[in-house]
Amino acid sequence: MTSQRQIHLGLFLQGAGHHVSGWRHPDAESGSENFDLLRRLVQTAEAAKFDLAFLADGLTSSVDAHPSMIARFEPLTLLSALAMVTERIGLAATSSTTYGEPYHTARAFASIDHLSQGRAAWNIVTTSYDRTAKNFSKAHPQHDDRYAIAEEFVDVVRGLWDSWDDDAFPKDKERGLYADPAKVHVLDHEGRYFSVKGPLNIPRSPQGHPILIQAGSSGPGQDLAARTADIVFTAQQSLEEAQVFYRSLKSRVAGFGRDPATVAVMPGFMPVIGRTLAEASEKLVELDRWTDIAKAMPLLEERIGHSLGAYDLDGSLPDLPLSDQLRSRAELLTELARREKLTIRQLALRVAAGRGHHIVAGTPVDIADRMQLWFENGAADGYNVMPPFFPVGLDEFVAEVVPLLQERGLFRRDYEGPMLRDHLGLRRPAPPA
Repeated sequence: MTSQRQIHLGLFLQGAGHHVSGWRHPDAESGSENFDLLRRLVQTAEAAKFDLAFLADGLTSSVDAHPSMIARFEPLTLLSALAMVTERIGLAATSSTTYGEPYHTARAFASIDHLSQGRAAWNIVTTSYDRTAKNFSKAHPQHDDRYAIAEEFVDVVRGLWDSWDDDAFPKDKERGLYADPAKVHVLDHEGRYFSVKGPLNIPRSPQGHPILIQAGSSGPGQDLAARTADIVFTAQQSLEEAQVFYRSLKSRVAGFGRDPATVAVMPGFMPVIGRTLAEASEKLVELDRWTDIAKAMPLLEERIGHSLGAYDLDGSLPDLPLSDQLRSRAELLTELARREKLTIRQLALRVAAGRGHHIVAGTPVDIADRMQLWFENGAADGYNVMPPFFPVGLDEFVAEVVPLLQERGLFRRDYEGPMLRDHLGLRRPAPPA
């Protein structure tokens, strides 16, 4: 039976793959600075009618980082280039509210929305890691302060996006009227963290407002998402955990007077595909076999927020103070370790594989079944798809899983319109009165 409600799909674009050892697979291409590869991946996702392609980002680098994050393009620059070689797929990227300015952010995403003819999306992050401050000559705010800054930052950006009415630029040669002064709105914002006069120096964008994405799962993160976001990225390990988060987020959305159906919850989802369950499981085991525990441990410590060097790797994860970094991810991984009785070594390898996101190894039918189960049982509105390595991991998903979802009436066969808002079923926000 065909369902009216359909799954949203995002491609989580990581040039070296999502598994920390994915780049070592014989069939893998890699390079977050390899534009030809990134272009082909996004075009593959577009041919499969994905809602969007998403670029994560951070503002530091280290040889101990995930291979996809050691060196990479600045994401807004990359989105501009991808806008020139795609036509329908949404283009999303991370930009920080702690280490940015509202005017710059508003201008950049409005520009990408114009360049792409209505396909831009901003993933709002507060930036978790205090080492970032060393690159910006400033102190790193505490967790809750970062979210307070983000709340005001987003309000200013949205206000700037409404600087002009849709018809504010008549470009009337006879009257000599390029811009209508009656149709400009000066923000004149004076707040706790920001002072921004406005107006923005670019016309109102095709979507009115580019799409807003948020990924924080802590209490303040959920509140920010519930008040502002169109899409929420999350990491959940089980159906039950995902259902709890989904109910919590949707309840908060309603609490802010918004329709919960207009906010799409999209957990990260790593499909490891084989012709049989045994083949898929062996593929994952092979990737894990190539993973050096010395490379996996920094990824775990980064997400837990504590050094684990003093502890036995084959012992249990100790009780640790609450992290001020990735607070919700630290809680998720701690709960995973307790529930599955994982050693520190086993937890590190799990993080190296999916960084706390849901991993499913199986046949295409197994993958589609799991996606349908979560979608139909109040755990997800869609998925941020995380192939372990590229391009084969994406090619397999597109060729073997997407057709199954389409046959079940769970995923589109064509785009509903030219803009990302059309893919998400969202109305264009009206200009200010």
